[in-house]
Amino acid sequence: MTLRELNGLDEMLQTLNVLQELYPSLTPENYLADLKEMLPNNRYGQVAVFDGDTCVGVSGFWIGTKLWCGKYLEIDNLVVSAKVRSKGVGKMIFDYLAEKAKQEECSMVSLDSYTSNFKAHKFFYNEGFAPKGFHFINILDAKKIR
Repeated sequence: MTLRELNGLDEMLQTLNVLQELYPSLTPENYLADLKEMLPNNRYGQVAVFDGDTCVGVSGFWIGTKLWCGKYLEIDNLVVSAKVRSKGVGKMIFDYLAEKAKQEECSMVSLDSYTSNFKAHKFFYNEGFAPKGFHFINILDAKKIR
């Protein structure tokens, strides 16, 4: 398996099948529209793991700045295909993004996780992550939530 940072819209669109394992309602049209809105910010990227030509894991990431922590890297939508879970794909992605955060001189790496995703939480703890607070949301349009 190989890991690489994806360059541009065309490469990112190839990860849709893996993302749909987490978000079955994500259509090609939605994904294209979302990426077109996200990419011009120049602080969004994706890294993916491939088994041959097949994407088996993907994560988006944002590099941002907040007053309380300065520059940080946020892991966004880490998804590993069910057929390769527990085979080191998630670890490959985490290690890559941790190194990227260091190269970017970030103060930390952060991520959000659904409260019910207990298997992922165990993995995150094993990777050195710990909860710092709560991520509160106020849903304004439930139809738009995947």
